[in-house]
Amino acid sequence: MSRQAWVLVVIASILALATLVGAVVLAVRVVRTRRLLTGLGAGGKVAFYGALIYTIFPVDVLPDPIYLDDMGVLAAALLYLTRLVHQRRAAGRQLPGQPDAPPDRGQVRRRVP
Repeated sequence: MSRQAWVLVVIASILALATLVGAVVLAVRVVRTRRLLTGLGAGGKVAFYGALIYTIFPVDVLPDPIYLDDMGVLAAALLYLTRLVHQRRAAGRQLPGQPDAPPDRGQVRRRVP
C-alpha cells in the first residue's frame, strides 16, 4: 500500500472510533434516564426503547462502522426525554428516581431553633 492509502485508512479508523465513542456516550446517557420511565408515559418509553433498539439492530440507514445515524437517533431520544422531564417538573410533578428540586434562589431558608 502506498503512504496515502495508509493515511486514509488511519483517518477512517480514527473517525469510526470517534463515532463509536460518541454513540456509546449517548447510549449511556439514554440508559441513565431509564429510572424516570415510569413517570414519562408511553411516549417516553417508546423513545427510550426505540432508540436503543435502533442502535443495537444491525440494519441501519448507514452501515454500522458509521455511527452517525445511531448518534442522531440517540440524541433525538435524549432531547425528547429531557423535554418530557422538564415538562413534568414545570407542572409540579415529581418523577420517580428524580432528586428533590432545590429551593428557589429567591427564597431564604430559616432555621427553626
